[in-house]
Amino acid sequence: MKELSLNILDIAENSVKAGADTVRITLTEENNLLTIRIEDNGCGMKEDFLRSVTDPFTTTRTTRNVGMGIPLFKLAAEQTGGSFSVTSRHEEDYPEDHGTVTQASFRQDHLDYTPLGDIVSTVTVLIQGSPDIRWVFEHRIGEAEVSLDTDELREVLGDVPLNNIEVINWITGYLKEQYQEIGYHSTE
Repeated sequence: MKELSLNILDIAENSVKAGADTVRITLTEENNLLTIRIEDNGCGMKEDFLRSVTDPFTTTRTTRNVGMGIPLFKLAAEQTGGSFSVTSRHEEDYPEDHGTVTQASFRQDHLDYTPLGDIVSTVTVLIQGSPDIRWVFEHRIGEAEVSLDTDELREVLGDVPLNNIEVINWITGYLKEQYQEIGYHSTE
């Protein structure tokens, strides 16, 4: 993928398909290292599936036998000298504490580093597509932070759905404003 934000979109969509009602997306940039962590409380993966999840020929899709999202994310991280991991706890084995954590680290000063891309659009598309999920987004850049928690929005909005176009436009503006305040260009 041409932007890491598209990998985030793909993996977060896996969380939605896994029945998560909370998805946390955390980005941390420090010392030329970008770490992306996507954590959900979905159904999780069984051990045998988890062991093969980075194989492009392992997928839950019924329309085709290839799943490239996680393998490409792993490859993008490792090509920069970074790291990749997936941990998961299946709901059958852990009925009270199940879900999946996908984490990748990227050396931003490496020639093969893929740019983050338009993370604001990624976050708004996820909220618009799955407005009933709690989305927690945090992007820490050194001491600065950009964040959004849809539970906080629900407290203010009451019955107004998060996928209402006016709400989505507000979310977009709110995130862009936070990035502007810290002097960060989120589409680079």
